[in-house]
Amino acid sequence: MEKGRRIAFDYGAVRIGVAMSDLSGLLASPHENFSSQSPELFSEIAIFIDEYQPLYIVVGNPRHLSGVASAKSESVLEFIAGLKQITNVPIYLLDERLTTVSGARELREAGVSSRAAKNHIDAAAAVTILESAMNQERLQGAPAKDLA
Repeated sequence: MEKGRRIAFDYGAVRIGVAMSDLSGLLASPHENFSSQSPELFSEIAIFIDEYQPLYIVVGNPRHLSGVASAKSESVLEFIAGLKQITNVPIYLLDERLTTVSGARELREAGVSSRAAKNHIDAAAAVTILESAMNQERLQGAPAKDLA
């Protein structure tokens, strides 16, 4: 795998969960969430991207369990359109079915109360998305089809 950071976003109407890899692309860690409601959202994300210079960005695609696009999918595509306005970094859309459930379970297993987990669940879901992307990158050479 190419050396460099990778970033994942788990888009939500209130918060955007963020995860980032180490430089070797082996470990995904949660990062501070962004507020979806911030009028400066894309300026804040642009600063973040500029600071960490990721090899790529992966965004979770919220599909139904059947595989059909969900109502939230449209908001995610709008978010990606905003990202494309601020960066030339490759952006991948990755199936995120059950990532929030998985993130909540991991937090619960780590002893985090459900009340405290509300502030961390989006980042935990982003970690799951990024881990999936890095696994696909190891197997296929890329995390998914590039949206560029």
